[in-house]
Amino acid sequence: MLLCDEPTGALDSATGVEVLKLLMEQCKKGGNTVIIVTHNSLIADIADIVVRVKNGKIQSVVDKPSPKNIEEVEW
Repeated sequence: MLLCDEPTGALDSATGVEVLKLLMEQCKKGGNTVIIVTHNSLIADIADIVVRVKNGKIQSVVDKPSPKNIEEVEW
């Protein structure tokens, strides 16, 4: 399991995409669970499951059967 806190927070968009590609590769090919904690809601577009938290409480859980490819994410 990889727990990533703001993995793209201080990166330019091209480098951020490369980091997300590496994380997705670990998830798909490596059989790992990748959890990304971020304020960048655009990253949620590539997730299989999105959990939104507000004030320490879970607000929603959305299962997304068809997430976007990383290249489709608008930065």
